[in-house]
Amino acid sequence: MSERAAPFHCPYCGDEDLRPHEGGHGAWECAACNRAFRLTFLGLLSRGIAGGPDDDRP
Repeated sequence: MSERAAPFHCPYCGDEDLRPHEGGHGAWECAACNRAFRLTFLGLLSRGIAGGPDDDRP
């Protein structure tokens, strides 16, 4: 498992008692609310790049 990014809070209850889940890469479990979840990187948005085609911000 990569040591890159680990969640600091559960996305459901906000508790900090998180552990890696046996479901594979990016899977975490929360001991407080007893939920398991997976974090994945979806990609970069074109509007996040300055000067991109969808950049109509001032």
